[in-house]
Amino acid sequence: MISQHTIQQILSRIDVVDIVGSFVKLKKRGTNYLGLCPFHNEKTPSFTVSPVKEIYKCFGCGRSGNSISFLMEHEKYSYAEALRWLANRYNVEVEETETSPAYKEAQQKADSLYIINSFAQKYFSDLLLNSEEGRDIALSYLKERGFNDTIIEKFQLGYCSQQREAFAKAAVAAQYNTEFLLKSGLVVNRDEQLVDNYRGRIIFPVHNQTGKIIGFGARIIGKNDRAPKYINTPENEIYIKSKILYGSYFARQAIDRADECLLVEGYTDVISLHQAGIENVVASGGTSLTSDQLRLVKKYTNNLTIIYDGDSAGIKAALRGLDLALEEGLNVQLVLIPDNEDPDSYVNKVGKEVFRDFIAQNKKDFVLFQLEVSLKDAGSDSNKKSAVVNRIAETISKLNKTEDFTKQQDYIRQCAGLLHIDEAGLNALVNKFIRERVTKQENKAQAAEANAQSENEKVIPDLADDETFSLLNKDELVERNITRALLEFGAYEWNEQQKVYDFIFGELEENGLDELIDNKQMLRIIETYKTWVQNGIDPSPKNFLYHEDIELSTLAVGLMDTQYELSHNWKEHYDGPMPTREELYKEEVASTLNYLKLRKIKRLIDENQRDLEKIHSPEEQLTLLQTHQHLKQLEIELIRNNGTVIFR
Repeated sequence: MISQHTIQQILSRIDVVDIVGSFVKLKKRGTNYLGLCPFHNEKTPSFTVSPVKEIYKCFGCGRSGNSISFLMEHEKYSYAEALRWLANRYNVEVEETETSPAYKEAQQKADSLYIINSFAQKYFSDLLLNSEEGRDIALSYLKERGFNDTIIEKFQLGYCSQQREAFAKAAVAAQYNTEFLLKSGLVVNRDEQLVDNYRGRIIFPVHNQTGKIIGFGARIIGKNDRAPKYINTPENEIYIKSKILYGSYFARQAIDRADECLLVEGYTDVISLHQAGIENVVASGGTSLTSDQLRLVKKYTNNLTIIYDGDSAGIKAALRGLDLALEEGLNVQLVLIPDNEDPDSYVNKVGKEVFRDFIAQNKKDFVLFQLEVSLKDAGSDSNKKSAVVNRIAETISKLNKTEDFTKQQDYIRQCAGLLHIDEAGLNALVNKFIRERVTKQENKAQAAEANAQSENEKVIPDLADDETFSLLNKDELVERNITRALLEFGAYEWNEQQKVYDFIFGELEENGLDELIDNKQMLRIIETYKTWVQNGIDPSPKNFLYHEDIELSTLAVGLMDTQYELSHNWKEHYDGPMPTREELYKEEVASTLNYLKLRKIKRLIDENQRDLEKIHSPEEQLTLLQTHQHLKQLEIELIRNNGTVIFR
C-alpha cells in the first residue's frame, strides 16, 4: 500500500490543468480552462477545468472529477496506478506502508522484471532499426507485411539477432541479475551458459494498462518446421497470460469512445487494424478467453465483437469462453473473415472502410451461431442432438441478470425453433440449470438477497400534495448546500473559540437537524467529516476530492462543480468590488442552517395540521392548536431575526 505521507506529497503538487492538459488541448476562459471533451465527440467545447476547485466538468456528457479520477477514466488506471503515475510525473518517491516480507519480495521481483524488460525493448528496437542484420532481415519483412515506420515505433517492435548470445552478453555487461534474466524468459541456460531465447525473431512487446512492458511475443521469420511460430514470455510475477489482452494499452480509449471491443487472435491482426485506423481492437493470443480477460474488456465496454478466421480452427477458437462472457454480462457477437483470410490480410486487401462495413453487416449472435455449428456437427445423431439441447440450455441459463430476462426468453424461443423442440420444454430445462446453480451458491445468494432487501426497505414519505413534494425537493437542495458549505469552509474560523465545523455540528445536534437530512450520500460526507475532526484532522476539500473511495470523491466533485462564475469583465462595467463566497462564508453557513431550521418547523407544522384533522377530545384539540400557534410564532421569529424569505 502507498503510504499516506506519499499520497499527501502527491496531492500537494497536483495541478489539474497540467494533468488534464497533457491529454486535452485547453484554452483559458476567465478563471477556468475550456477544451473539447475527451469522453464524447463534440465540435463545440463544453469541457471545463477549474484550477481553483481542482476539478473538471463536461456540460455536454456530464462527466466530472479530479486529476486522479481523470486518469482513472481516461487512462483506465486503478486508484493506485493513478497515484504512481502522478508520483512519477512530480518526482515523488513512493513509500509503501508496512507490508509482509513476502509482499516486499514479490514487489522487488516485479520491479526488477520491469526494468529488464524495458532494457530489452530498447535493445531489440535499436537492433531492428539501426543494425544491418535487423534492417535486412526483420525490417524488410515487416515492410513486406505492410507495416509502416509509425506503427512499428508505436508498438515498439524489435528484432533479436541470430547470434547465439548477443542479447545475453549485453544484459550481463549492463549488470542485470542472472536470476531475473532467466525468469523473464529473454535468455535460457544451455550447458551452464546464458543464450538468447528469441534468436532470429521479430519481437512484440506486451504492455500492461499503464504502458509498462510485462513480457514479449517472438515470431520466427520465414518457415521452420522444427521451431514454434511464436514463443511467449513464461509466466512470472508480472506476466500472467490469463490476465493479458495484447494491445489493450493502445486500444483502451478507442474502445471507450466506440463502446465496442473488437477481439482478434494475433499480434499482427491488432497492429494491422491499428494502422488502418481501427484502434478499438485487442488480441487474446489464440487462447481460450478467461474471466480476467473478459473483466478487462468490461472495464471499457459491455459490447464484445469477436473477429476470427473462417476456418474450423478459427470457429472453435471463437466459441471458447462463450459462457464466461455471458456470465460477465457482455453482449457478444461474432464475425468470421471469409476466403481463408485473417483480419490482418483482409484489412490490407479491402481497406479500412470496406472492412468496417463487413464487420457491421456480418455480425452474428454468438448463442445462435454456437447452436448452428453444434447442430451441424451433430447431424442426425439423436444422442449428439440431445447433448446439444442440454448444452444450449445451460448456456442460456448463464443469462441470469434481471435485465437479461427478455433476451433469455427470446433465445429460448429462437433456439426451440432451430432445434424443432417444444418451447416450454426448453424453458423448463433452462430453469433447471438456473435452479442447480442457485442451489450451489445458496449462501451467497441469501447474503445478496439480504443486502438487496435492506436497500429496498426505505421509508417512503407521504406525498400528500404538491406542496409537500416541493418541500422535499427544497430540503434536498438545503442538504446539499449545508454539506457543500461544510466541505469548502469547514476549517475556516467562526469565532475565537470555534471553527465553522464546530458551529455546524453544534447547530445540527442541538436542534436535531441531523435527523432531518434524508440524503444518505450527504449524511455520509458529514459523518466522514465529523470522524476526521474527532481524530484531530482539519479536513480540506482535497481530503474528499482525492479520497480513495471513488464514490465519496465523485460526491464531493458533484457538490463543488458549478456552471457559473463571475465574469472577469465585471470591473469594466460596474463600479466597486463584488464580494466572493469566501468573504461571505459566515452569511452562507448561517443562512443555510436557517433554511434547515425553517424546513424542520414546516414539517412539524404539517404533521400537527394532519393530526388536527383527526378526531380528538376538546383538551387534545386545544393542545394541538396551541402547538400550531407556537410553531408558527417560531417560524415568524426566525424570518424576522434573520431577514429570510421563504416559500409559502
